[in-house]
Amino acid sequence: MKVVVQRVSKASVTIETEKVASIGNGLVILLGIVEDDAQEDIQWLTRKVANLRIFEDEQGVMNTSLVDVDGEAIVVSQFTLHASTKKGNRPSYIKAAKPEVAIPLYEEFIRQLEGQLNKKIQTGQFGADMKVELLNDGPVTVIIDSKNPE
Repeated sequence: MKVVVQRVSKASVTIETEKVASIGNGLVILLGIVEDDAQEDIQWLTRKVANLRIFEDEQGVMNTSLVDVDGEAIVVSQFTLHASTKKGNRPSYIKAAKPEVAIPLYEEFIRQLEGQLNKKIQTGQFGADMKVELLNDGPVTVIIDSKNPE
């Protein structure tokens, strides 16, 4: 399981012409799932994301987390995070989990992150063509892979 975490001043997700999610200060979390992802990946990643100290404290140092700043979050499923570009110029998405595997893991990731944050989080729609608009704050963008914890 892999996430791209972006600290934002504001963000939204639109499907066709309907805005389905909108937040102020917080995180946009792009979530990529592979076939062998499991509960342990979700637990580790949601804890890591909720407590990742990438918000500035009173001294202007990135020393506070989403939990600390009572920030908001949007989670968007993004199978393209597992693209393989080793051969040719067309990315292969064979590593990405099929919907029957990915959807329950995506939904569980959302539930567990809501538990970590003690609030409802907003989402895109799994498998939809979405327009994600965000104002990256910093910019701060962090990539975290549960298969390669660093």
